[in-house]
Amino acid sequence: MNQRWRLLLLWFLPVFMASLLAWQVIGGANPNTVDSERTVSAPRNAAVARMSYGRFLDYVEAGRVTSVDIYDGGKNAVVEAVEPDLDNRVQKIRVDLPGLAPELINTLKNEGISFDIHPQRKAPPALGVFGNLLFPLLLIGGLILLARRSNSMQGGPGQAMQFGKTKARFAMEAETGVKFDDVAGVSEAKQDLQEVVTFLKQPERFTSIGAQIPKGVLLIGPPGTGKTLLAKAIAGEAGVPFFSLSGSEFVEMFVGVGASRVRDLFKRAKENNPCLIFIDEIDAVGRQRGAGIGGGNDEREQTLNQLLTEMDGFEGNSGIIIIAATNRPDVLDSALMRPGRFDRQVSVDAPDIKGRLSILKVHSRNKKLEENLSLSSVARRTPGFTGADLANLLNEAAILTARRKKTAISLHEIDDAVDRIIAGMEGQPLTDGRSKRLIAYHEVGHALIGTLVKEHDPVQKVTLIPRGQAKGLTWFSPDDEQSLVSKAQLKARIMGALGGRAAEDIVFGHSEVTTGAGGDIQQVASLARQMVTRFGMSDLGPVSLENGNQEVFLGRDLMTRNDISDAISRQIDEKVREMVKSCYKDTLSILRKNREAMDNLVDLLIEKETMNGEELIDVVSKYSSIPEKERTTPIL
Repeated sequence: MNQRWRLLLLWFLPVFMASLLAWQVIGGANPNTVDSERTVSAPRNAAVARMSYGRFLDYVEAGRVTSVDIYDGGKNAVVEAVEPDLDNRVQKIRVDLPGLAPELINTLKNEGISFDIHPQRKAPPALGVFGNLLFPLLLIGGLILLARRSNSMQGGPGQAMQFGKTKARFAMEAETGVKFDDVAGVSEAKQDLQEVVTFLKQPERFTSIGAQIPKGVLLIGPPGTGKTLLAKAIAGEAGVPFFSLSGSEFVEMFVGVGASRVRDLFKRAKENNPCLIFIDEIDAVGRQRGAGIGGGNDEREQTLNQLLTEMDGFEGNSGIIIIAATNRPDVLDSALMRPGRFDRQVSVDAPDIKGRLSILKVHSRNKKLEENLSLSSVARRTPGFTGADLANLLNEAAILTARRKKTAISLHEIDDAVDRIIAGMEGQPLTDGRSKRLIAYHEVGHALIGTLVKEHDPVQKVTLIPRGQAKGLTWFSPDDEQSLVSKAQLKARIMGALGGRAAEDIVFGHSEVTTGAGGDIQQVASLARQMVTRFGMSDLGPVSLENGNQEVFLGRDLMTRNDISDAISRQIDEKVREMVKSCYKDTLSILRKNREAMDNLVDLLIEKETMNGEELIDVVSKYSSIPEKERTTPIL
């Protein structure tokens, strides 16, 4: 029973009962009506006194009764009698009669007493039967309604018969509101997926030359890159039946439920082919099979086995195209990844600078921007941002604009939004003079190294305004178009990270260095170790020296093996320390040579609290020569 019928029944029952009660009241309220259409009974308030039947007969023999009205088939009567004790006044008295006996009628006739018999109409048989069955019917109906309602609820007893049914959302023609024009920054992935749509709309273009469309397309990429958005665009463009569900909806606590739901999903899909099936987060059900630690999950493996069979088994699934998304392709079962199941794997990576610019144009359609706001500069400022990050960036900028009571988003709001997303909320400026100066020297140390070292990324800005856990920040604008990083660039990044500690060491002394460089030192250690063990940038030679410390997963790599001897491990530690010490020595040398520039920058930074890269270069250029950065400006 659907919701509409339940509401109709709940409304009808009270109305029907109220109507029946009103009919009974109206039909029995008038005692003077004597016809075959109404039921007449003795009025309860017609008499002011009551009299027994024997006393009533005495009144009749004594001639005190003047009239008698008999009701209810001779069971009740209203008598008008003369009371000598009340100055012979006539009073109405109620009498309970034993029945309509002929002797009573004859006695009233012989005494000349006026009497009237009000006949009682018997209720129709159908109404009487219905009246007797009304309460049981209402009780049974209420129980049925309650049972149906509990069955339809999540976890109700009626759900026991629905465990094996698929939970996929189905649409004959999905209206997602998303087209390929709304997806930007992933042009290669769009091209592959547009072929799927073209095949569904014009299959003869492929079949005429013997081509077959892939049975499955696997979207692989980090979170927020637009995998689900691409699936919505395919559904909006294809115009065919569309099933969508998550991988976690297959498996529940009951054995066999997942496999049953897979069978039901493909059964419904075959009834509506050609169609699309989108499975989001397929790694929840498609993980690699194996014993694992403490035994495997048989239910999950049964579900995966059924999925493999349905995708490319004995019967096949012609006309069904499966699109799946995951950010963990390394954990998927190899049988699921082979051709015939997921024939095509589409990589959806974080966009480059051109992709970020196109994404910003899409998300800025419904936002008011200042005329001089350049989205190209925003795209250059946000390396590593995904499509979801950029959408959130513009939304945060719009919120800041509304908070500041402006009418359009400016570059200032964009910069603040970037800072908030990366570093956290803005805190209160520091007021303590010594602490503020120490933090200023720390940040200027980072900025000076980034400016004076040729291979380092240029400085974006330096600020003393706290954000998150950081008391001050130095922003760099890396050239993300350069996919390969040289040894000199890695050393420059190590020197830039050590610039803060080196500045504290020079100005305040070795015994006064603070914990502010804790995060920088962790970054330095990671970069130096990767240079030695992964990239072969040390005297140990171009050899991979990483430990086999991958995560244990489902029977794979249950026993980790260390391929590096203790002697090599000691040499790695020595090379890492030598590299860090050499970079730190060079950093100290550069800052000591430019001490005057560092002091002037600190004074200016304390006064302004925030300096951009151009202001920094103007100050440094007065005291030393700045090397030209070897970077190519992206063409937008």
